[in-house]
Amino acid sequence: MKKGLLIIVLSVCWSCSTNPETFIPHIEGYWEIEEVTLHDGNKRSYGYNNTVDYIEITDSLNGFRKKLKPNLYGQFETSNSSESFQIKIENDSLNLYYQTPFSTWKETVLDASAEHLRVINNTNKDVYLYKRYEPLNLE
Repeated sequence: MKKGLLIIVLSVCWSCSTNPETFIPHIEGYWEIEEVTLHDGNKRSYGYNNTVDYIEITDSLNGFRKKLKPNLYGQFETSNSSESFQIKIENDSLNLYYQTPFSTWKETVLDASAEHLRVINNTNKDVYLYKRYEPLNLE
C-alpha cells in the first residue's frame, strides 16, 4: 500500500515538472517590466514604462533583445543597438547567454507564458517579471 502511494505521488510530481523547452515559443515578442524582485527580497513595481523590450529568436538557438520606445502613433523609436543571446538548456533550465561588446551575462527563464515572462539574472540574482506589452489605446 505504501509503495503504491509513493508511486502515485512521484508520478504526480514528475508530471507537474515543466519542460524548459516549452518556454521557448513564449519568449518572443514585446515585453514591459511589471516588477523586479531584488536579491535582498525588496520589490520594485513599475506602473508605467517608457521602454519596451522586444525579443526575437532568429533560429532555434539564437536571438536578440532590443529596447524600444513606443510613441503616441503606435510605432516604436529605437537605436541600432541590441543584445544578442544564445539559448541553452542545462540542468532542466532554459538559459539565455547574452553578449554585447561591453559585457556578457546569463539569465535563466523561470517561467514563460503568453502573458508573462519571469527571468533571473544569474549575476546579481534579481528576478524580473515582464508582462506582454499592450499599446496605449487613446480612443
